[in-house]
Amino acid sequence: MPNLKEIRNRIQSVGSTMQITSAMKMVSAAKLKKAQDAVIQMRPYANKLKEILANLSATLDLSENSFAENRGEGKVLIIGITSNRGLCGGFNNNIIKRVGVLMNEDYAAKNVKVLCLGKKIKDIYKRTENYYTNDTLTPLEDVFSDLTYEKVSSLADEIMRGFLAKEFDKVLLVYNRFVNAATQVVETEQYLPVLPATSTENTNGDYIFEPGKQEIVGDLIPKTLKLQLFKGIRDSFAAEHGARMTAMHKATDNAKELQRNLKLSYNKARQAAITNEILEIVGGAEALNA
Repeated sequence: MPNLKEIRNRIQSVGSTMQITSAMKMVSAAKLKKAQDAVIQMRPYANKLKEILANLSATLDLSENSFAENRGEGKVLIIGITSNRGLCGGFNNNIIKRVGVLMNEDYAAKNVKVLCLGKKIKDIYKRTENYYTNDTLTPLEDVFSDLTYEKVSSLADEIMRGFLAKEFDKVLLVYNRFVNAATQVVETEQYLPVLPATSTENTNGDYIFEPGKQEIVGDLIPKTLKLQLFKGIRDSFAAEHGARMTAMHKATDNAKELQRNLKLSYNKARQAAITNEILEIVGGAEALNA
């Protein structure tokens, strides 16, 4: 059994850890509210714009919409979105595992590159041949330090430029979709080429385009793709704080339970030490009397 000093030190250490986890939980809870409001307000607009884009793509041929050109799956770019920090449960590992499955199973025979948004996934792939970067994208990898639409828009421009230049034939977006503070769902979306509306959706090919198809392709499609990427990053940002708040809440509860058990062990050890001292005193007194 550890001595009293060791148990006291462990109790103090657990208490310090509990203060840190409790503080991180409160910080994440405060940030979560703002991030949650932002992504919930954005979703209706982004989803409607994506629906319009799908309907538009269904009415255009490839000569009018180069963003919908299906060139196969020879060169695939996977955009993996994680956080810059840990201590958020399985938030980052779920994304890293999904990207690994896509690389090793779904696109095992393809030329796959990974564009890393977030330090956690970057640490995994930055020394591999699958890591994708260029001089323009380097300052944009850490988007969470300054999450603005302008920065994400520049990143989306580079991705679209690479697709049009045939650097990659297919682009996938992998991120955590925010559901609530305790639930995040890993999403894998096809970013490029743009998918047309399915037969189950409400599509009508009889459109009157104003000012014209070419102007719409040149303006609406890039804008929609930028917003889709921004929504994915916003979703991931809100999900990160939800996951961290939940993880820190559980860590604080576990620290409290551990501290309670340590105090119980300390009291038992202290009582045993006192009993031994009393026995020694009584034994010594009896020896003197004898």
